[in-house]
Amino acid sequence: MRRGCICSLVAILVVFVSHAASAQEAKAKRVTPDEKLTRDVKTFENLPQWIYNDVDKALAESKKAGKPVLFVFRCVPCEACSHFDRSVIEPDKATADWMSRFVLARITYANGLDLRRFQFDWDQSFHVVFMDQDGRILGRFGTRSQRPEDEDMTAEGFRAAMQAALELQSMEDKAALALSVKGKEVAKASYARPELLPTLLGTYNSTLSKSGNIARSCIHCHQIRDAERNAIRLTGKPIEPKSLYPYPLPDVVGMRLSPDHAAKVMSVEPDSPAAAIGLKPGDEIVRLQGQALVSPADFQWILENTPETAELAFEIRNGKGESLKKTMKLAPGWRAKSDLSWRPTSWNLRRIAAGGLRLETLPDTEKRNRGLPEDAMALYVKHVGQFGEHAVAKKAGFVNGDVIVAVDGRTDLPTETSLFAYALDRPKGTVLKFTVMRKDRRMEMSFPTQ
Repeated sequence: MRRGCICSLVAILVVFVSHAASAQEAKAKRVTPDEKLTRDVKTFENLPQWIYNDVDKALAESKKAGKPVLFVFRCVPCEACSHFDRSVIEPDKATADWMSRFVLARITYANGLDLRRFQFDWDQSFHVVFMDQDGRILGRFGTRSQRPEDEDMTAEGFRAAMQAALELQSMEDKAALALSVKGKEVAKASYARPELLPTLLGTYNSTLSKSGNIARSCIHCHQIRDAERNAIRLTGKPIEPKSLYPYPLPDVVGMRLSPDHAAKVMSVEPDSPAAAIGLKPGDEIVRLQGQALVSPADFQWILENTPETAELAFEIRNGKGESLKKTMKLAPGWRAKSDLSWRPTSWNLRRIAAGGLRLETLPDTEKRNRGLPEDAMALYVKHVGQFGEHAVAKKAGFVNGDVIVAVDGRTDLPTETSLFAYALDRPKGTVLKFTVMRKDRRMEMSFPTQ
């Protein structure tokens, strides 16, 4: 063998060993959920201004100090929203000043959580509930979507929410305050605590384990939503829109709210319900359904509790400073404009409705490459579940790269979310028939919903 070949071989081996060492080092540095929880506890041991995992203590301190409570609900093992969470733990001077006007409380697990007092979008891993000394909810903060985190939550928006909550709490007219926060409270809770939900009962306790795998004993917020839907499926009933499309974003009525303000319109879609009532960028929504808004999360709370056919009463301050009242009519199906694909609970929906398939809508250019019309239904199989109840589609013959072009002969289900809605509107065990393209070949497959 020539010297040059030997040198090349040695160089390749050096690169290989270096990459292997780097991979081992990265694996060694990977922080486990238990380690994250332990670190969080130690961090807050050095932050005496925070009350840690003790709701009753926070409410008692609120009465004693005459301050409202700022409850932060944080799923510590989750990476989502960790950057924003860090900005709250280590706030800048302006944010810290506003936070000093609250009793600060951090809740890091859902075990034992009083669902008759606290409810929010369980797909979030960071959420804030503002509560006054009398236990009334002043507002909520925390929005998550398919967009990057900093497009939904900002320090400016957090400060605006704190300011709005404090203004509500300091209202001298207590009757007006009561009207401004009426509807923010939890109206109904099927179960008092998460661990009492049928599919969680017996598996989880009201507190975390003291030793062993601590993270496994923790009820993550998204598990509450999963358990609620699983409880419905145990009855054999379809999952209704309110359960399928939780906490709709303002996008579903054709508007986006600025993440930097309490409730300022950032954009309006043409031919949308928002456009129909004349909303414009720069308009400030002062009240919706009589409720004062402290952040876009309050808007979502109201949509969450709005029926399929309804009218929404807006009180608006426009760019000229004029106060206006508008009424928005919502027709059945308005929730279905929601995108579910980003939600952690979509994983369970994929099991129930799609046999464990993860689907994406094929772009028009790719449709053309495959000989499909641009308006054709084309759901690309990005991943096929491999284990347990997530392997139903695999057992039916699906593989990665398949393209679903029809379901039960229907070609009007263009998104993963629309397939969920179609499947879950049917009883558990309904057999779905799929027309699938695999390269140039059409195939028929079927499997039952769960």
